[in-house]
Parts: sequence; structure tokens; C-alpha cells
Amino acid sequence: MGALGAPICVVRLGSSGVDRNPHLNTGARESSMTDEEIARLPYRPCVGVMIVNREGRVWVGRRADSKAIAEGHGNWWQMPQGGIDKGEAPRAAARREVFEETGITSIEIIGETRDWLTYDLPRALIGQAWGGRYRGQKQKWLAVRFTGDDGEVNIAPEGHEVEFEAWRWAGVDELVGLIIPFKRDVYRAVVAELGHLAAPVGD
Repeated sequence: MGALGAPICVVRLGSSGVDRNPHLNTGARESSMTDEEIARLPYRPCVGVMIVNREGRVWVGRRADSKAIAEGHGNWWQMPQGGIDKGEAPRAAARREVFEETGITSIEIIGETRDWLTYDLPRALIGQAWGGRYRGQKQKWLAVRFTGDDGEVNIAPEGHEVEFEAWRWAGVDELVGLIIPFKRDVYRAVVAELGHLAAPVGD
């Protein structure tokens, strides 16, 4: 059981469960890049999605690489997120990422952050994550209502790399405490702007 008695659904990763997280295998060494070099790096365009069910709870997954050194010790959970492909609109990217990471297709967009939100990678990851091309991510966040049932969720979809090893529904007040620390300011901003949408249907 998860926090507040929420059930946790777990998938066992097989040999095909290859994770594409850029934070893997980076070790804990400081980046050799100078402050000036880091400042010149752009942010990677990305979307994040707050999936809200009929009960007003939010979908979170535990990363398949949660024990990696660069992610920090502990079982970090997060909402779906991912890079925007060239020429792709944020809303289209959000639907694609939700399907690739959760198997969910039954969603309705109910909100969107006004501005892009940014976070910087820890110095140990800069120059290594995403091939050293970015200093962090700039994210457009969307809130979507999940209109299906839990049987639709599939965190090991065929043809896509596994991002999560477990998932559950969480209260909106849990989200900031579940995410890895360097992403917490973004999560605080998302909750402040979109958190009111995490309400039961009919309320």
C-alpha cells in the first residue's frame, strides 16, 4: 500500500525493460564545464502531465531507475513527462507521452500552465544528461481528466521503453514530497496553478 493507503501497482521488468532516463550511469562526479559554458546551454523543451481521475487523485509512477546514484537515494515518484519532438505541439506531445508512459488514451485536457516552467539539472549531470546539450528542461504542464478505468493503465506498453516500475493514485498535496528534490520548485508551481483541477467529478 502507498501513502494514505493508496494501492501500488507494480510491473516486473524483463530484459526488454530498457530505461531511457538520461540520468543513468552518470556517477556523482561534478561536471567539468565552467559556469559560463553551462549558462550558454539551452533548456530542453518538454511537457509534463497531471492526470486526474474521477476521485480527484493524481497519477504518479515510480521511476524504473529510482535506485540510480544520480537520481538520489530513495523511491522517487513523478507525473508523466517527456521531450517535445521537433514540430510537435505541446498538447500533442502530452497525449503521446501519456500513452507511451502509462498506456492511457482516455483523457480530456482541462488545464494548462500559462508559462513554461524551468529546472536546472544538478551540476553532476550537466554535460552528461541528454548528450550534454542542455542545462535542464523547460516544461509546459497540462492537466487532463482520465475518463477510463484503471484497467487501461499499462506501464510496460509493447514497443515503448519502460519508464516506471510501479504506479498509484496520489493526493495533490503529496506531489511535491514525492518528486526528486531538484524538480520540487516546478512541482510547487504546477500545484499552485493547476492543483485546483484535482477535484472529484461533480465538485
